[in-house]
Amino acid sequence: MDGQYQARDGSHDKNGSMDDTRGDLGPLLKAWRQRRSPVDVGLPASGVRRTVGLRREELAALAGLSVDYVVRLEQGRARNPSDQVATALARALQLDHAERDHLFRLAGLLPPSDRDVSSHIPPSVQRLVARLGEIPVAVFTASWDLITWSPLWAALLGEPGGRLGELERNIAAVSFGLASREDRMGSRVRHADGGEHFRRSLVADLRRVHGRYPDDRRVTSLVEQLLARSPEFAGLWSTGVVGEHQSERKTIAHPLVGELELDCDVFSVAGADLRIVAYTVTAGSTEAEKLDFVRVATAAGVTTRAV
Repeated sequence: MDGQYQARDGSHDKNGSMDDTRGDLGPLLKAWRQRRSPVDVGLPASGVRRTVGLRREELAALAGLSVDYVVRLEQGRARNPSDQVATALARALQLDHAERDHLFRLAGLLPPSDRDVSSHIPPSVQRLVARLGEIPVAVFTASWDLITWSPLWAALLGEPGGRLGELERNIAAVSFGLASREDRMGSRVRHADGGEHFRRSLVADLRRVHGRYPDDRRVTSLVEQLLARSPEFAGLWSTGVVGEHQSERKTIAHPLVGELELDCDVFSVAGADLRIVAYTVTAGSTEAEKLDFVRVATAAGVTTRAV
């Protein structure tokens, strides 16, 4: 997420009258924040904490918001967060579907439709990612937008962070050149065949997703841009192949340890239509030693830019 979101501040509805039903938003956000421990969201629980649950600054960092805006939301001085802010808060607070929809309604927004690709991560999946500290793991939407990742994933592939826009977070957009080369997510990944099989698999998978979510404007826009700007994508799309992207072995060129060969596995989340992607290596192998070095370097604060 990119820093400080602009909210639709104000406590009046479109007709200028007070909307008292939104008065519950602030206390509810505070209650949801207080029930989450740092461990739940992958933060260290060190030292004495006077605050129950997450601190406001921790929630702000997780959601990509300013601390001041989180304070104003909880105090009721900001009552109309945008759709993007509501989504970020629901994800940071690890809300389930019912709670997320309630948050949207209190904010005066329509809850996300089941006919659109969801970016909501169930609390169980967020806990899984937070606690798999020794595995590079990330979560993608059905249409292959990166939505969350572990620290070791960032250390291995380059920190995505707020510098990436919508297209740069999408694997298909990156693989077919819609993202600028200097900001390409995952450009450290090497394929034995130059990525030909990988790209064919992505196109077949994206066609399946496009058919499943025909009303999702982001998916439709992505396909239209790929068809217009990538002859390779257009050619693969014209074959009409429908499939599901499968796991495969990959080589990652890392600036600290050179090349690592890893098994890349893709897991589906039942009921959420999300993809969990994990990289693993054989215990005791040379690759395991390299991955351990990257892990230790990351813990020591050594970082590398995505290349």
